[in-house]
Amino acid sequence: MKLLVDVGNTAIKAVLFDGKDYQTCELSKLPWSQITELVYACVGNTELLKPLLAQAQQYAVPYFEAEVSAKLNTLSCAYQQYQNLGIDRWLAVIAAYVEYPAQNCIIIDAGTATTIDVLNQEGAHLGGWILPGLDLMTSSLTQNTQRVFDDEQIPFTTELGRNTPNGLKNGAMVATLGAIEQAKQHLNQQGCQLLFAGGYGKLLADTYIDAKFDSLLVFKGLNYWRELAIKQ
Repeated sequence: MKLLVDVGNTAIKAVLFDGKDYQTCELSKLPWSQITELVYACVGNTELLKPLLAQAQQYAVPYFEAEVSAKLNTLSCAYQQYQNLGIDRWLAVIAAYVEYPAQNCIIIDAGTATTIDVLNQEGAHLGGWILPGLDLMTSSLTQNTQRVFDDEQIPFTTELGRNTPNGLKNGAMVATLGAIEQAKQHLNQQGCQLLFAGGYGKLLADTYIDAKFDSLLVFKGLNYWRELAIKQ
């Protein structure tokens, strides 16, 4: 059984993969006797990781840190300085590459920031964008303007705003959706699979008919990274 770990800025999230299914788990209740290896990605505070690696050593469980590379199997990274691509973005691209082979994909991870990455059917990562997340877009305006205000009870939609909070939140929503539409242009109007992850991923995915939302996308990417790295 693999333990898949994503280390963020303030918390660690973990998932167990038994060879077939993915299951979220609590770090305080890990079945160490059943775990054969630990695979992790770290975009945040490495201090959060130290106790977990110490436990892995105690139970003689080998551990591996996922890294971005110029190529992985037939998947290629768009960044010339590939080390500068965020590992979470790379893992999400890897997951799309494996689960949607020979398909154009746009991968959107909508959290604190919204990242958009474009993958073509040949397995080439074409690049992407980093936008403020929906909450950051709204808070930046309320904090830096005098007459723009928010209402936490109002949801994000695509309707035209008829009051300030609606105009603020819906503006953030359509700006994000507009960026996704621009990403499609880089696939030369060919069809593509939209793949969403992150806290606002489902909200955005629900605005499309055939989009997919996958809350475990990065963890699946971790698992696939390890499988593909072994074959390199």
